[in-house]
Amino acid sequence: MSTDAPRFRVRPPAGWINDPNGPFRWRDRYHLFYQHNPDAPVHTNVHWGHASSADLAHWEHHPVALAPTPDGPDEAGCWSGCVVDDDGVPTAVYTGVDRDHAGLGAICLARAVVPDDETLTDWKPLPTPVVTGPPAGLDVVMFRDPFVFRHGGRRWALVGAGHADGTPSVLLFDCDELLDWRFAGVLLDGNDPVAADVFGDKAVGWECPQLYATASGEWVLVLSLWDGDPCATGYLTGRLQPYDSGELRFEARTGGRLDHGRDFYAPAVLQEPDRALMWGWSWEARAQGEVEHAGWAGVLTAPRVVDVHPDGALRVAPAPELQLLRAAEPFVTAPAQVALPPSYDLTVTAHGRTTVGLLRSASGARLTVRLDPDEGTVTLDRGDWPRARPDGSAPIVVRAPARQVRVLVDGSLFELFVDDRVTVTERVYLGAGDVRELVVAGNAEAVTGWELVPPTPE
Repeated sequence: MSTDAPRFRVRPPAGWINDPNGPFRWRDRYHLFYQHNPDAPVHTNVHWGHASSADLAHWEHHPVALAPTPDGPDEAGCWSGCVVDDDGVPTAVYTGVDRDHAGLGAICLARAVVPDDETLTDWKPLPTPVVTGPPAGLDVVMFRDPFVFRHGGRRWALVGAGHADGTPSVLLFDCDELLDWRFAGVLLDGNDPVAADVFGDKAVGWECPQLYATASGEWVLVLSLWDGDPCATGYLTGRLQPYDSGELRFEARTGGRLDHGRDFYAPAVLQEPDRALMWGWSWEARAQGEVEHAGWAGVLTAPRVVDVHPDGALRVAPAPELQLLRAAEPFVTAPAQVALPPSYDLTVTAHGRTTVGLLRSASGARLTVRLDPDEGTVTLDRGDWPRARPDGSAPIVVRAPARQVRVLVDGSLFELFVDDRVTVTERVYLGAGDVRELVVAGNAEAVTGWELVPPTPE
């Protein structure tokens, strides 16, 4: 296996993967579904792939959960959605697209055939959508990605939308009875002053809306910004307020960029009683010829615990269960120059300007993460490792206290967590003569790193 291929994150052995779908806890096991083309590393023929885990660290792949139904409402693809417990029956709520969908999906359901089976490997789609398309009178030209949640003792759903005049929105449905959906208005749109200030006019549609509650009573609305192509991810913190006849509206307080990297999109959230977990999709940032040669495309990120700080900024950290992947002993415990394994978990704490080198190219250039607590910035500089995407490979500079960075690397997947406030997700591929090498220079206070290791056979 190539050292670029992630080994510890969710990724099917071959074919295409994009949006994570329906993270779900059932019978003490986590289930994670995802957009998947089992036949080729290209975005077409979309199914739902399926993996599960008892501990969020070690994943088992299962057969395809959902497949397009010939002549059905999902004949051209089973697109994004969620999974809910409907009176003891796990139920997938997803976007079905037919041959002529033109951006407008239908909301479809599929039931677990044997709901008591913890593997949830057998699903039966319902033949008729619960929503055939967008509500009339709103001039909606993009409609997809249902997300079901509970509030006020009822079940509601969000659907991502875009309007003909270029305004993005999140539509709200009352779906307390999962077979009976009623349009309940626009939860939020791009004309909201907070959303406009945070996102500007970057998007003409909001995809994959997700919502989670925090311990403080605030809610976080997660959005994937679509401008004809995926362009960014963002979040808004605020409150859900009853409106008119009991319907809900989202009152935004603040917000920001969800992930500052260029290779992260379409995150999905699992609300647990004491926390919320998030996964994102990291696409390939290399040439299509290389993707076809590899035979696979895309990977899901590590699970992240997400919350908000008192000032409304996002709080995000790797799920603590990921420590189960660490080797018994760290490979580094102080600032040093050492070889790095293909997959590792590294934490650097700085009390002054510190540079962390992670790769050395054949020409001697380095991929670096620079922490500057005095300036309050962290910079990822990957100049010698270009990306084959239009947004390029320029250095990424983020504002943060810059006291600590945790770097999770799994092959080509680089995830940086800065001061539990900022994340940066990028794909970095080794060239001929490149070396994975840790070099720490400057004012590092502590450095600790573990290799990631496969589970020990029982």
